[in-house]
Amino acid sequence: MDRWRARMTVTPTPDRPLSAGSSRRAASLTGLRALAVVCALALGAQVAAAAPQHGIAMHGKPALEAGFTHLPYANPEAPKGGRITYGVQGSFDSTNPFIVKGVAARGLWDFEYGNNVYESLLTRNRDEAFSLYGLIAESVEVPDDRSWVEFRLRPEARFSDGTPITADDVIFSVELLREHGRPHYRSWYKKVERLESPDAHTVRFVFKDGTDRELPLLIGLAPILPKHATDPETFERSNLDTPLGSGPYTVAALDPGGHIVLTRDENYWGKDLAVKAGHDNFDEIRIDYYRDHNSLFEAFKKGLVHLMVEKDPARWAQAYDFPAVTDGRVVRDTLENAMPQGMLGMVYNTRRPVFSDPLVRQALQHLLDFEWLNQNLYFGLYERTHGYFDGSFLSSIGRPASAEEQALLAPFPGAVRPDVMQGAWRAPTSDGSGSDRGALRAAVTLLKQAGYAIDGGVMTQTSSTAPLTFEILTKNKDEERLALAFERTLARIGIAVTIRTVDSAQYERRRIAYDYDMTFNYWPVSLSPGNEQSFRWSSASAEQDGTFNFAGAHEPAIDAMIDAMLAARTEEQFTAAVRAFDRVLISGFYVVPLFHLPAEWVARWANIVHPDAAPLTGYRLDTWWSAASEATPTQ
Repeated sequence: MDRWRARMTVTPTPDRPLSAGSSRRAASLTGLRALAVVCALALGAQVAAAAPQHGIAMHGKPALEAGFTHLPYANPEAPKGGRITYGVQGSFDSTNPFIVKGVAARGLWDFEYGNNVYESLLTRNRDEAFSLYGLIAESVEVPDDRSWVEFRLRPEARFSDGTPITADDVIFSVELLREHGRPHYRSWYKKVERLESPDAHTVRFVFKDGTDRELPLLIGLAPILPKHATDPETFERSNLDTPLGSGPYTVAALDPGGHIVLTRDENYWGKDLAVKAGHDNFDEIRIDYYRDHNSLFEAFKKGLVHLMVEKDPARWAQAYDFPAVTDGRVVRDTLENAMPQGMLGMVYNTRRPVFSDPLVRQALQHLLDFEWLNQNLYFGLYERTHGYFDGSFLSSIGRPASAEEQALLAPFPGAVRPDVMQGAWRAPTSDGSGSDRGALRAAVTLLKQAGYAIDGGVMTQTSSTAPLTFEILTKNKDEERLALAFERTLARIGIAVTIRTVDSAQYERRRIAYDYDMTFNYWPVSLSPGNEQSFRWSSASAEQDGTFNFAGAHEPAIDAMIDAMLAARTEEQFTAAVRAFDRVLISGFYVVPLFHLPAEWVARWANIVHPDAAPLTGYRLDTWWSAASEATPTQ
């Protein structure tokens, strides 16, 4: 209890929100410390019930015991040195990945290329569904009811300019992101009732309630920003300032929209941590931006880009016959993982009147001829996507709803179709001819139920005589090709479609503002979906700019299933909630489901090497390294 007697408490209230104003905190420090004594007495029983741990799991206990030496998929003997150049399509106009404005440069805080510049209190073991281990924090403490979480910071943790990371930086980051960050940060921190800090290396988050059991883990994964080098007044503005973080790399150079170069920090404070063993192996990471995929692929063939994650079956089947492949200087890998496939689809914007009726959305699903597309455009290499968690135990496809699922869905009669509840639903199939009359009849029948009829060769709303027409927003030739194939089938029943292909910057601006009728999107998912689903599908996110609720879904059953996921205490409860959630999304017909690859295809120059073991969630580029003894790209 002694450490609680000097506790500082910061409590957000309507008239006094969490703020970055350090002078105000200093002025009230004495009174807050007095208040902390009362808080300590009230929380004493909870403190005794919990204990600091080296990690935390969403359900159960972390798989790795305290004292582990490295993550199971990392090679602790991997050599340091060399460089890697990644290539991406698009552009960037910001170095701040935590705000809505601007398109941030890749590689700073990045799922694919790594959190190279910014770091969090905890970090994931990608070989578990959702378990975290200490990074900036050396320990985490949480009671069984998860009404609070406490982090003890490592005394050696530093920002790259040598400034120690303290509890004040954590508090500052919370306040800043709650007021100015992307919507998901705001929604997380809105659930924090108060912050408490007894000393420079301890921070406790006390929640309004313990219903969101994922929240302690999400807070552990949020970025920690330097208070001394961040201006709250300008934080929300897009800028190209050189960022300062605590990660293993610093920004060495950038050309707005052209490239960004990161160099490994030899003085990185965390290089000897077990969670960092075998990570961050390249001396230099360069990310080059290309206007289109063809230019990017040509750069890869010349060795200007060292790695190509291939998503196009036609290119994988036909285009990898250049000399560097045939003589072994370029290696093609087929990499397996146990992740859900996620949802790639053509998403309806249900905010638009043309797609407000689920019957219209269901009808149009029949007009995507996947079988023809797969054989004629993709060499039969794709598999059809049916739900949002295909390929995993979380999927509802092929599984009748359990008693637990039925109980969760009982308050929402009609939210799930009977065939979806029975596990019998599948995305529509065709005969593969490209002109399946049965699919056309099914679409016309559903559109008739929605109040449409073909009049003079035009699909027309009978009540208003307005034609059924809409625009598909695309950003590249691959999406445009799919949209054109879809357009041809739609035209057979009198539906006129406009396809609009725009540059990446305009595309992102229009998506953020939901300025489209239909567009393409991919929603990746993990084995532990949670709060991010609220950012994608909840009613609260439907009208908030900058969320990933591109469909404009506004369904109470979705909100309830997300709440059930977050409140689940056992693996069985969690699985039931996710499958019920899957069923509600499928029944809402928010997308025209497309397809997924049976594995991950990666081509790499042979001097770029990866560990033999891959984690449960798929390859991790931050564990790869450069082998000077292997063949090198010709520059």
